[in-house]
Amino acid sequence: MTRLPQPADLTSLVLRTDFADDDAWHALQEQIGLLDRHPHATFVSDPAYAGITAQAVVDIDAAAGDDKLTYLFLADATTMTDDENPLLAVDTYDEPGRTFRLPVRWYADVSANLAIGNVDFADFADAADGAGTYQGPDRE
Repeated sequence: MTRLPQPADLTSLVLRTDFADDDAWHALQEQIGLLDRHPHATFVSDPAYAGITAQAVVDIDAAAGDDKLTYLFLADATTMTDDENPLLAVDTYDEPGRTFRLPVRWYADVSANLAIGNVDFADFADAADGAGTYQGPDRE
């Protein structure tokens, strides 16, 4: 892989890394789509990314030249099997490799704020609980 897919304008990349359950992937896409009337995700489901880690994503992005991302979300095995479908947010720009989880219910808010640069990745990561999960603005 020479570079990561690019998200559509004002959306965030949601990269599928777990391919054990197609129904879980489709349910995740539907949940994200229901969060807001505006699209917030560019979904990529390519088996070439099966099992890819946050560090591997950072390494691929670092070699991308001008097509670098600043962050993305991984839909990994935890996302697909946990009741809250917590995506793994990965910083690829300011602190490459820094991560936090966010339940899918917070995806639209986090994605929108990151996409327009209203809130930095570190602000969300710093607000994560002891388990590394962002639980929303009321828990900061």
